[in-house]
Amino acid sequence: MMKKRELGKNGPLISAVGYGGMSFSNFYGPADEKGSFAILDKCREIGLTHLDTADVYGMGTSEDRIGAYFSQHGASVAQSFTIATKASITRDADNRRVYRNDKAYLEAQLDKSLKRMGVEAVDLFYIHRRDPEVPIEDVTQTLVSFIEKGKITGFGFSEIAPSTLRRAHEIHHVRAVQNEYSLSTRFPELGLIQTCQELGTAFVAFSPVGRSLLTDTPHHGDSLAAIPFLQSNPRFQEPHLSYNLKITEPYRALAADLGLSAAGLAIAWLLDQGDHIIPIPGTRFVERLTEYADGEAFEMTDEVRRKIDRILPVGWAHGDRYNDEQWIGPERYC
Repeated sequence: MMKKRELGKNGPLISAVGYGGMSFSNFYGPADEKGSFAILDKCREIGLTHLDTADVYGMGTSEDRIGAYFSQHGASVAQSFTIATKASITRDADNRRVYRNDKAYLEAQLDKSLKRMGVEAVDLFYIHRRDPEVPIEDVTQTLVSFIEKGKITGFGFSEIAPSTLRRAHEIHHVRAVQNEYSLSTRFPELGLIQTCQELGTAFVAFSPVGRSLLTDTPHHGDSLAAIPFLQSNPRFQEPHLSYNLKITEPYRALAADLGLSAAGLAIAWLLDQGDHIIPIPGTRFVERLTEYADGEAFEMTDEVRRKIDRILPVGWAHGDRYNDEQWIGPERYC
């Protein structure tokens, strides 16, 4: 069974590795209820207890599947998981993506999420993207009101800057911050990880296996053609993709020499960066969960750390992690 980590200061103990529920939707390829239930069965088997989802994952599909699983298996199973969901990403009248942080919208979306999953409260409710027109202090007060109403027990923010976190923390403890972090995306090391540790905030790392670049089967060719998001992502466009695939070949070989999958080694590396870091890989395949569990159990050594640093030094990845449109919303701070 997996080791436990605290979800923020005085927060619940959760599995050191969580599950990213975007994979319950069709974002990274076709997903169905049967496959999603198999994933959740495997999570229970290996002791993975933290589920991370959002209202926009399949426009409610991810939450619906979690709710259907809970309905089938009963309240005791639902209570064995900690649940995080998110809200704020929506569309305006012209179908343009916008971010809403006003109380009325957030509470309405939270209520829909609770209903879809069939739960009275969630352990973590994130502002998925910050609306810069709404002071972070006001947003934090809104989230505190949801705690007071018993709809959430803690809250967090996704893709925010350290300075924003500090301002929110002045109002109320922030249970978690969620940002992309992996061997291929290291910018959180420039202040965010340190600020989270100082304030007792968990750092939840999404895309911990580099959107497949840090796995034994990175997306390219036909598999890439089925994922529109990655087709438009600079790291998966040529010539960047060819460079990235070549650079990561020795990394995959190192993982194999260690008796791990490349994904497992990526998870082991992340967990080694701090006790407050919680990776949330996603997958549509049960066998991948086993790889993540193997990574969680791996004992990192100084020799392995040095080898990884030589093979994948900071800044090795070719291409930005987002294109111009994808960069609308996340806070840049470095």
